[in-house]
Amino acid sequence: MAEELRQGDRVSWNTPQGRTQGKVVSRRTADFEFAGQTFTASADEPAFIVESDKSGGQAAHKRSALRKLPA
Repeated sequence: MAEELRQGDRVSWNTPQGRTQGKVVSRRTADFEFAGQTFTASADEPAFIVESDKSGGQAAHKRSALRKLPA
């Protein structure tokens, strides 16, 4: 099982331009809307809002899309 992520953790994820890095802004455990899209989340399968170091932009991702980086 993947290591649990918390707010402030450093992570990386794939984008169309390649892998990028940033931090976890929040953890969602219920369905939610973000950037005009509806996302499914639960306590068993949370979603995370992440913020890019490079652009400052935010995105929503499932845990499986994120890699935790060393502190």
